[in-house]
Amino acid sequence: MAATQTGIASVYSGEQTANGEFAHAFALTAAHRTLPFGTMVKVTNTQTDRSVVVRINDRGPYIRGRVIDLTPAGARAIGSSGLAQVSLTVLSIGTRRASRSVRSTEG
Repeated sequence: MAATQTGIASVYSGEQTANGEFAHAFALTAAHRTLPFGTMVKVTNTQTDRSVVVRINDRGPYIRGRVIDLTPAGARAIGSSGLAQVSLTVLSIGTRRASRSVRSTEG
């Protein structure tokens, strides 16, 4: 049985994500506090009943009640442009960890 979660989805884009990618406005990616990177999640807007499948590539949101941050493309797909009440269904668990962006400066 697939794991589910409900709460508020918000929208973000343009910043570097925790796994080293960028949250491009046109990409179907998202941020979640605990799901492993690469996890595929079906996000359903409970008011419009529209769904989209996104890939987790970032951490957040860190505001109480919010369960996922979607890119603008993901939000549009479920009929939202800001905050929306959603249901999340995990379709597959990813195995990727955050990339380390530590630079060695020898000299």
